[in-house]
Amino acid sequence: MSGGDDGGARERIVRAAAELLDSEGRDAVTTRAVCAAAGVQSPTIYRHFGDMRGLLDAAASHGFAEYLARKKTRPRAKDCVDDLRRGWDLSVEFGLTHPAVYTVLYGDPRPHASPVAVEEAEAVLREIVARIAEAGRLRVSVDRAAQMMHSACRGVVLTLIAMPPEQRDTGLSAATREAILSVITTDAASVDESDRVATRAVALKASLRGSRVLTDAEAALLSEWLDRLSVTA
Repeated sequence: MSGGDDGGARERIVRAAAELLDSEGRDAVTTRAVCAAAGVQSPTIYRHFGDMRGLLDAAASHGFAEYLARKKTRPRAKDCVDDLRRGWDLSVEFGLTHPAVYTVLYGDPRPHASPVAVEEAEAVLREIVARIAEAGRLRVSVDRAAQMMHSACRGVVLTLIAMPPEQRDTGLSAATREAILSVITTDAASVDESDRVATRAVALKASLRGSRVLTDAEAALLSEWLDRLSVTA
């Protein structure tokens, strides 16, 4: 089998598994069903993905790709915090529209083994949060803010997925989103004195991303100081 044919087989397997996962659920993604849909033998699956969990991760990431493309290419809002709101809402929309895919991605976490799509989504989230920090609108560190948003949004989506559609609390997502935003962000025009040092420390750290002005040792020391100011100010 040529390398091109082998690559084509991998793509067929991923597409077949992604369609089964999205339309029929996780239990439908069996070796037999995927082989039949993709026109391959079972050893081909294990050669490419190691095991069925590896295939499920790849299939879910494939299904998540369109959502990520929307999130990366949409125009920025005038208010950077609104970009965070829209990202949250897109995540909830995707999860409720594609519950089987979302549950594979976020419902069974494993340390050091995140699906590719999850890592890409977290990078997009962190970039949005960093822009808020640079604008002087973040009360906590970029890492903490991104973790809080990610954890809360994931919890909301999984909670709503577990509910019968007719019993879902339609206001839960927005209420949770705004509660988290009120803790991690602020209106720059109305920052009180107790928050001003913290937001400036967070903003400076975010603005120095990728800077080569300082040595590694200097950058590490400054980062430690800024983290301390953002917590204790």
